[in-house]
Amino acid sequence: MPRSISGVDMRKRQQPHIEGPPQAPGHPRPNTCCMCWCGCCKCLWNEDRMERSERTCTKMDSIEAVEEQQPTLDEVVAWARSFELVMRSSEGREIFREFLRSEYSEENLLFWLACEELKKETDQTAIDEKARIIYEDYVSILSPKEVSLDSRVREGINMSLAEPSNLMYEEAQLQIYTLMHRDSFPRFLNSSVYRELLDSKRSSCLDT
Repeated sequence: MPRSISGVDMRKRQQPHIEGPPQAPGHPRPNTCCMCWCGCCKCLWNEDRMERSERTCTKMDSIEAVEEQQPTLDEVVAWARSFELVMRSSEGREIFREFLRSEYSEENLLFWLACEELKKETDQTAIDEKARIIYEDYVSILSPKEVSLDSRVREGINMSLAEPSNLMYEEAQLQIYTLMHRDSFPRFLNSSVYRELLDSKRSSCLDT
């Protein structure tokens, strides 16, 4: 009898594998432990960090969560042209989250939102606690909500764990934002979740 596929297995299969950059000759990376919270792991992460130019296509920096009214038809239509507009809209994020849940990848958005909250934190005690929770919930290999990060970014996180900061997950957050933008967002626009919302907005306009 074929083995049934769990939601976690399906989620793992749907997440693309992200390869890190090639290593320089003569500089092998040491083996590291993804569960290390003490920050003892050493790596070359700071030497081959992503160039800032990679940020230009994501528009991810510190998007503020603004409380807003129900979006208009024009706003919902505009979502199809800009992932950033979806992420800036509270209802946009909620509808997108509903779609991600159907694909067993809701944890990507939850991780991104948790990183946004951490970036706003200024109290070091709160930063330490939130950084630990994010690691245990989304970075640890033992978590059922583990997000897909390449080994270089994981090494960078491990290096930051000894002295957490509110920006320690910034590069990981960018990587997950890019994954959602390039992989999930096009499917979202063709999904019944988005199409039904768009149809309901058009119907409302015709009724008025």
